[in-house]
Amino acid sequence: MKIVFYWVLAIIITFVAVIYQRKTGPTYDRKVEVSIDNKSYNFKLVRSHGGAQDFKLDLIVPNKDISGVMEYRKFPTNNAWAKIEMKRQNGNLSGILPHLPPAGKYEYKITLIKSGREFPLNDGQPVIIRFKGDVPKGILIPHIFFMFFAMLLGNLAGIMAIFKHQKFRFFTNVTVIALFAGGMVLGPLVQLYAFGELWAGVPFAWDLTDNKTLVAFIFWVLALVMNRKKERPVYTIIASIVMLAVYSIPHSMFGSQLNPETGEIIQGWIQLFF
Repeated sequence: MKIVFYWVLAIIITFVAVIYQRKTGPTYDRKVEVSIDNKSYNFKLVRSHGGAQDFKLDLIVPNKDISGVMEYRKFPTNNAWAKIEMKRQNGNLSGILPHLPPAGKYEYKITLIKSGREFPLNDGQPVIIRFKGDVPKGILIPHIFFMFFAMLLGNLAGIMAIFKHQKFRFFTNVTVIALFAGGMVLGPLVQLYAFGELWAGVPFAWDLTDNKTLVAFIFWVLALVMNRKKERPVYTIIASIVMLAVYSIPHSMFGSQLNPETGEIIQGWIQLFF
């Protein structure tokens, strides 16, 4: 029964972390709501686009009396806003942003219009969308799986270490394997396909996603080494706490960004709230 308790607690912690990542990550769609003539409309403003095509935003607006305007400019710049009328297609209002190279960004905002009245989405604040290359599903899906599987195993190992269960060392070892596969092998491959760089962490650059994965991996390797010949649960507990701290940092918060003037990829802050 203790094993079941440990697993359930680890699953709950991991599930909460996954929800937190989805809600705080700056590249996940931003959900917005607007009310027009007492009718609520809910939309998702996309903040990440992969592939070599232009980005097309579709908003489901069946009411043909409602039109829309999209404004955008490259980020980060102080350029004048380009303004386009959104086209109506099959009950949708559609706007297109021209393609940018990987790590290029636009900030864009949408305003709906009905009978001369304007209804800005997201309280009139722009959202930032980052372009990236296509990442093969055969790399992306295993990467995501192993990263969250590593967190589940790490939580389990930490809980077992707290209660001094004899199997905490086994799950410490398995956590290292899963984190190595997801973060140190598949992670760089995702980065390579998305932004053309295999590794953007130290000592080459300051990409936060790469660096925080590296920090977590170092602590888990330390826990593995320190527990090889003698049980030292404190190292596994520390490693699990570090991993939780790492996962509490919103994904891609300080990620690759294209300098709009030089065309070089740099590391830049991705705004969380706009």
